[in-house]
Amino acid sequence: MKVAALLLAVLLSSGAAAQSLLDCHFVSGWEQSGAIRQYASDNLYDYKDGGAEGYLVYGFIRMTGIDCKSGANTIAIDVSEMTDADAAYGIFTANLDPAQPISQIGMGGQVQAQSASFAKGKYYVEIVEIAADSTSDDSATMRAFASAVEVRLQGRATPPAQLLWFPPGNVAPIRMVPESVLGLRELQLGYVAKYKLGQAFIVLESTPDAAALVLKVLRAQFTGASSAAIGDEAFQAQAQYLDGLCIFRKGRVLAGYANLPTPQQAASQAAVLAGRIP
Repeated sequence: MKVAALLLAVLLSSGAAAQSLLDCHFVSGWEQSGAIRQYASDNLYDYKDGGAEGYLVYGFIRMTGIDCKSGANTIAIDVSEMTDADAAYGIFTANLDPAQPISQIGMGGQVQAQSASFAKGKYYVEIVEIAADSTSDDSATMRAFASAVEVRLQGRATPPAQLLWFPPGNVAPIRMVPESVLGLRELQLGYVAKYKLGQAFIVLESTPDAAALVLKVLRAQFTGASSAAIGDEAFQAQAQYLDGLCIFRKGRVLAGYANLPTPQQAASQAAVLAGRIP
């Protein structure tokens, strides 16, 4: 009985919080259509169908959403709670349009003609319009709803610090990869920046010893790998699919470059990256 009462209290609390966070009246002329929807990891497939796995891999916990109508137009606003701020930023980068600029909404956002998304704290917010005129530019409405939700969310409003460690000049937004960074399963989660030539990555392990063990395992996979004088320890190699590769350890950080013509070029760029890591 106590368990049931506790569950009911949690659900009521969640519903009340959602009501204060999601309100179609944030923008004049919009009214709520239908009930507030809520999904957890075990039933997100009912809403996202084939796209649910893309949320779960980033540590999805729950989603709360609302539909708003104005005339023949409908806007769906969904707020997903992730495990932490890095996970929220990660799913934002996974879903953004790399051809569009990132806006200063929360940790980062993107506003387009009929959609908007952003991450703040452990929350990832998506706003999508189904408009009667598919060519209309409703970006002002998208931004207004995004701003209204953003100020009501608690949590970090700055991007992950690791993004500032990458050398400038990357040609696409830096993305969080939730597993198998560079296709290497030992690099379980990290950030990747793509450049006109090559790509850099940064992975944080729990301790320097854990990072040293991962580096040792990685080096054993590459025939002909040789040591490089970068950070605390490093190796360079010519690898299938990764081309010129260099991976180094600096404290508990594993980082490096791949897809450069030669291992020496990868090591040269990796040395620049190592110098930017605190």
